[in-house]
Amino acid sequence: MAREYLKTSTKTAQTDSEDVSHIVREILSDIASGGEASAMEYAAKFDKYDGNVILTDEEIEAASALVPQKLKDDIQFSHDNVRRFAEAQKQTGGNFDLEIVPGLILGQRSIPCQAAGCYVPGGRYSHIASAIMTVTTAKVAGCEHITACSPPRPGEGIAPAIVYTAHLCGADKILAMGGVQGIAAMTYGLFGLPKADILVGPGNQFVAEAKRILFGRVGIDMIAGPTDSLILADETADPEIVAADLVGQAEHGYNSPVWLVTSDRDLAIKVMELVPDQIASLPETNRNNAEAAWREYAEVIVCSDREEMAATSDEYAPEHLTVQAKDLPWWLERLKCYGSLFLGEETTVAFGDKASGTNHVLPTSRSAKYTGGLSVHKFMKIVTWQQASRKGSKPIAEATARISRLEGMEGHARSADVRLRKYFPDEEFDLTSNG
Repeated sequence: MAREYLKTSTKTAQTDSEDVSHIVREILSDIASGGEASAMEYAAKFDKYDGNVILTDEEIEAASALVPQKLKDDIQFSHDNVRRFAEAQKQTGGNFDLEIVPGLILGQRSIPCQAAGCYVPGGRYSHIASAIMTVTTAKVAGCEHITACSPPRPGEGIAPAIVYTAHLCGADKILAMGGVQGIAAMTYGLFGLPKADILVGPGNQFVAEAKRILFGRVGIDMIAGPTDSLILADETADPEIVAADLVGQAEHGYNSPVWLVTSDRDLAIKVMELVPDQIASLPETNRNNAEAAWREYAEVIVCSDREEMAATSDEYAPEHLTVQAKDLPWWLERLKCYGSLFLGEETTVAFGDKASGTNHVLPTSRSAKYTGGLSVHKFMKIVTWQQASRKGSKPIAEATARISRLEGMEGHARSADVRLRKYFPDEEFDLTSNG
C-alpha cells in the first residue's frame, strides 16, 4: 500500500528560515577590516559582556571550582567515552604505502589540522556536551592548537561548566565571545589566537551562516540546520518510549522536525495520543519549543512493511535515526542514510547527545545522504605521496606522455619525455598518442 500520513508537517526546516546572509556578511566585513576593536564592539552589542575575552588560567581555575563534583564526574565519564571512540576512529584512517607497480611506491598520510576552532553554544543553557564532542575529538586528532569559543553571559562570562569542560578536554585557549564575532575572531586570528584551519560545532542560524560564508577560507564540519530525528517502530515498540523519544528531540527548538515511521497503525495512533501530555509536562521553554515543533514540523507515517519503512527513512535521511523494531541486524544492514543510528529500545538519541561516545555534531536537512557527522577524520587531511626508482618510472612516464598528448597537454608530456631520455638513453619509445 502507499504510505499513509496520519500527521503531516505544515512547515519544513527551510520554510521560515530568515535570510541572515546580509547581516552576517556585514559583521564579517566589519571585523575583517576593523580587527579586534570591531569584534569587541559586536561583543558589547550582542553578548553584553566586557570581561576578559581570552580566559586566564586563574579564571579557568575559579570557574572550575564552581562546578559540583558530581557534574565533574559525569563530564569525565562522557569525555572518556568520546575520547576512546575517537581514538578507535583514528586507527581506521592511518598511514600506509603500497608498491603499486615494481619500483613505484604510493602512500597515504593522515596529517591533523594545526589550528581548530570549536564553537560551543551558550546562552540560557550550558552546552557542555558540545564542548566534549568538539574539543575532545580535535585533541585526539592531534591538532596543535584548539580554541574553544562560547558566548558569555552578560556580567558573568562563560558558564563555569563549559569552562571546566573545555579545559578538561584539551582546549589551549578559551574565547569568551559568541555568534558571528566569535567565529570571525577564530577565523581571522584575533586576540593572539592562530588563524583557524577548521571551524566546528553547532550554533544558531547566524553562526551557521558565518561558517557557510567563510568556508573555503577555513574548513568547516558542515552547514547545519535545525536538528531532526526519525523513529522507525514496528508492533513490538513501546508507545510511551516512542513518544518520549519524539518529545525529547522536539524540545531542541521550535523548528526541529521529528518523524515517526511505523508499520503499525495502532501504535501510531497511540503515540499521537501520548505526545501532547508528555509535552505539557515539560518546563515552559522546553514545552514551547516542543509544542511548535510537534504542531508544525512533525509527521507520522504508516507503511506497509519494513522495506517501505526503510526506504522512507533513507529518503528523509535524518540526522538521528532510532530503530525500535525486531531483527535489529536487518535494519543495521539495510539502512543507508542517517547521521547516527540508535538500535533498539535500550538506547536513545539522548545517550548519543550527551555521554555514550559517538559524536553529536551530525548532518541535518537531509545532508546525511552524502556526509557523516563530526569525527576525528574531519580534523585530519588525507594526503598522498609517491616515490619511484628509475626502472619503476619507465612505464609510468610512457603512459603519461601518451595520455598527455592525447589531451593536448604537451608540457606534461615533455616532463615525462625528459626523464625517459635521461634514464634510458639507449632506448627508443613511441610517445605519440593514437587519438
